[in-house]
Amino acid sequence: MKQIFLSALILILSVSLLHAEKWQKVEFKNKEQDKKVEVYVDGKFFTAYIYPDNMEKQSLYPIVSASGKTITRGYPLNPRPFERTDHPHHVGLWFNFGSVNGLDFWNNSFAIKPEDKPKYGTVKFKSIVSENPEKGELVTASEWVDVNNKVLLNEESTFTFSGSTNLRTIVRTTKLTAVQEVIFNENKEGLLGMRVDRAFEEPATKPEKFLDANGIETEVPVLNNDGVNGVYRNAEGLKGGEVWSKRAPWVALRAVKEGEVLTIVILDNPKNANYPAWSHARGYGLFATNNLGGRVFDKNTAEVKVVLKPGETIVFKHKVVIGGDLTDAEINGMAKDFK
Repeated sequence: MKQIFLSALILILSVSLLHAEKWQKVEFKNKEQDKKVEVYVDGKFFTAYIYPDNMEKQSLYPIVSASGKTITRGYPLNPRPFERTDHPHHVGLWFNFGSVNGLDFWNNSFAIKPEDKPKYGTVKFKSIVSENPEKGELVTASEWVDVNNKVLLNEESTFTFSGSTNLRTIVRTTKLTAVQEVIFNENKEGLLGMRVDRAFEEPATKPEKFLDANGIETEVPVLNNDGVNGVYRNAEGLKGGEVWSKRAPWVALRAVKEGEVLTIVILDNPKNANYPAWSHARGYGLFATNNLGGRVFDKNTAEVKVVLKPGETIVFKHKVVIGGDLTDAEINGMAKDFK
């Protein structure tokens, strides 16, 4: 009984401390010529919504912690020494999927041969719909198109940014509206993804090979593991590689970078389809959560198939938190608030 009381007290104190955080001013700097909107918290750069013409999707890139440490990989846009150069479609923080009417939106990039492009889809930027610094809110519009620019889905995404002295948060609400009949078939390549800095990778002892949705193989080699110390954990108490393919309300990734403990958390929202989502988190630096994975992750689960008729919509809401040495109790408090 005493143990239960102490656990409850710790949770209450953790949540209270989070609510005591003083949220700082958010600013947007719209740089149309550079095709990006920069986001600042208390005058410090946090991230940028980027929509360059040479990328097959939009992304938040780079992402910086409250203390100024970059948590996303630089490659392929701004490669840094000793980084991995696999999976060039992994840029910053993004949202797309590996099987939409049979098209692979997830793996599309400059690395795909022209003759193979008909197998892939592109998320095409349309406009910045609105900016509301007081709410920390940026609304964007995009189209999911095939190789002939035929529109499958209209996307309206709302990004809500916030931050305090020691914390940064991003809530992404993605509304997809079908223009034609659209079928999402279960696939591991999704849904909200982030490619993290080298420090957050797990130390590797041997090269590994990974297949994408089209059966194309990518080999991820072993590199120098100096400073590489990332450890995954989830709400169910699993750690390391065990979190992959498991369902959980949240997954956290903790590492020490340049002497500072940092934790990245992705939280699923109870209103999302197939909550809690499956984790598509890999030790080489891919940190993703997938509400549409289904039997690709667990052969014993029910089939996942989403069919949208023209005009029908589906909405996904996820939260990303970048903090210090966050405890399970603190993260559970965040998950409770996110409901």
